[in-house]
Amino acid sequence: TNIVKCRPVGTDGRDRPPTADEVAACMPYLSRQIDLIRPDIIVALGETAAVSLLGLPADTALASLRDKLHLHADLPLIVTYHPTHLLRQPADKAKSWRDLCGAMSFLDGR
Repeated sequence: TNIVKCRPVGTDGRDRPPTADEVAACMPYLSRQIDLIRPDIIVALGETAAVSLLGLPADTALASLRDKLHLHADLPLIVTYHPTHLLRQPADKAKSWRDLCGAMSFLDGR
C-alpha cells in the first residue's frame, strides 16, 4: 500500500512526494493496516516509504538505508528502490533484486 491514501499532485499536474502533514494524516490508517495484516516483513519501496515508516528526516538518502534490516512496529523492514526509479535507472534493478533476495533470505532463515 502507499504511505498516503490519496494521490498528491503538484500544480503542474504531475505526481509529487507527500508533505509531512499528508503523511502524518494518513499514518494512523497505514499503522492500522499493518496491525491487521501483521506481515512477516515489510518492503519499503522508495525513499518516501522508507523515511515515513522509519520516522527519519525527509532528506535521508535511500542508499544509506539499503542493505540493512530495519524495524517498524517490531516488524522487519527492508528498503529498496521505488519501481518508478527503476524505470528511470534500469541499472539499479540488480540492486533492487539483491534487496528482495535479502528479504526472502531473512524469511527463510527465521
